[in-house]
Amino acid sequence: MTSRCGFVAVAGAPNAGKSTLVNRLAGAKLSIVTPKAQTTRFRVLGIMMHGESQVLLVDTPGIFTPRRRLDRAMVAAAWTGVRDADLTLLLADAKTGATEAVRGIARALAEQKRRSWLVLNKVDLVAAPALLPLTAVLTPLAPFEQTFMVSATTGDGIEQLAHALADAVPAGPHLYPDDDLTDLPDRLLAAEIVREQIFLQTHEEVPYGTTVETENWQDRNDGSVRIEATVYVARPGHKAILIGEGGKRIKAIGARARAELAKLLERRVHLFLNVKQRAGWDEEAARLRAIGLQDPG
Repeated sequence: MTSRCGFVAVAGAPNAGKSTLVNRLAGAKLSIVTPKAQTTRFRVLGIMMHGESQVLLVDTPGIFTPRRRLDRAMVAAAWTGVRDADLTLLLADAKTGATEAVRGIARALAEQKRRSWLVLNKVDLVAAPALLPLTAVLTPLAPFEQTFMVSATTGDGIEQLAHALADAVPAGPHLYPDDDLTDLPDRLLAAEIVREQIFLQTHEEVPYGTTVETENWQDRNDGSVRIEATVYVARPGHKAILIGEGGKRIKAIGARARAELAKLLERRVHLFLNVKQRAGWDEEAARLRAIGLQDPG
């Protein structure tokens, strides 16, 4: 059989289920997933092996109208992922339908003449008769080669999509070892898992005003790892919420993140979190680089 390998960008509006789809296709948790929009902030690569094909799935931030420097960097990262890919999947939330954001992304793909497929996600939440009219609205907006209907949460339609992707990537040697799952450095993964718990355990604007950086990583002789991470917050009120009364909130965040990391890293984890206020961190080029983003200027 012919060896195949190629990059597939997963693009869409915030909260379309991009990270859930990449995790499902790769068969492992690579991107953090929360019910809140704009969780993913930078490009994450998930590696899917299917037969002789190595499909390099690029989970991109949601594409939206940016306000902050951080927002601009996130959207730029998404479009960079699209430009560098052999194929782009436009993932649309079947429940929210053909929003202006989805239509705008489809038009942009058409303008850039990107090779693209349309993937309707969350079809388990929508009555089947509503799917064809949605497809009829979106397919004329870009030259989509194929259309798929899936549920990244339940797995419906995923095997068909995976098989099609394996056939679609170009012939060529594999770029990563076949047992690799991602190119995400462990230090960045640790910071992301902490940030996931902040999203899950705090509300409103607090998660969006927060970033996490792994400051120290120490492999210990007993096989465990000691991780020290700093949570930067934009406002004093956010710091108080994150720490919680008597430190209860930050302890709960740390405990759940520690358990998740131990499972992902398959080793014992000692996690220590520190919360610092840093007004305007989301406008600092150094902070953006620390979380894997290029400064958009």
